[in-house]
Amino acid sequence: MFWVRKLHKWASVIVGIQLLLWLISGLYFNLMDHDKAQGLTHLNDTHAEVAIETHRLLEPGTILAAFKPSVSLNIITLLDKPYYLLIHEKGLYNHLNNDYSLVDAYDGNQVIIDITMAQQLAKASYSGEATISSTLLLTPPLDDFPKQHNDTWQINFADNIGTSVYIEAQSGRLVGHSDEHTRLADIFFMLHFMDYTSEGSFNNIPIMIFAFITLWLTFSGLIWVIDMLKRNRYRPKLKRK
Repeated sequence: MFWVRKLHKWASVIVGIQLLLWLISGLYFNLMDHDKAQGLTHLNDTHAEVAIETHRLLEPGTILAAFKPSVSLNIITLLDKPYYLLIHEKGLYNHLNNDYSLVDAYDGNQVIIDITMAQQLAKASYSGEATISSTLLLTPPLDDFPKQHNDTWQINFADNIGTSVYIEAQSGRLVGHSDEHTRLADIFFMLHFMDYTSEGSFNNIPIMIFAFITLWLTFSGLIWVIDMLKRNRYRPKLKRK
């Protein structure tokens, strides 16, 4: 029983600390500015309608025949210009592993999103007045977007909140904005969902371990109570009249 009691006490400490972290992070979620926490401070969400010259568009069949096999083809607009996005391998979600080819819808040439185009896309999504301070091509995992599994351009702006814009390297998709507000919120999300290994998921190893510790806390407490009952440690005291 000595080790049962000892492990029970340590399990209660671990569970108690995490319960306190849940309380603190839950309080933060109720008080935080949700727009800032989502990286919307300098996000330009106004999109002008792009006039596509349909008579200039190449036939999708011609494009599909010119590239490796695709599972789907979409027409998208980037920087007010139409492109065919060929999807060769498609993940369940956009942030999972995908294989794309970006093709100019007017001339059929494949487009590689280089540093210049990535910066232009970032500026188009940025509503602030700061200039670009640096640009990096990152491979997963990304600190600000741990769920993102595809190579991504990081364009950093020299503003007072350290805004970083993330553009997916193959598709040109805006992954999102990150700044000091979102990074602070990410810390509390990590504490709340016990994502201490930065998996970007609630279903992670630390929370599984915590579940077993909580289960042990319950069973060891039950064993301890049964042992105390057997030793008559819970004998009620009768008041004398």
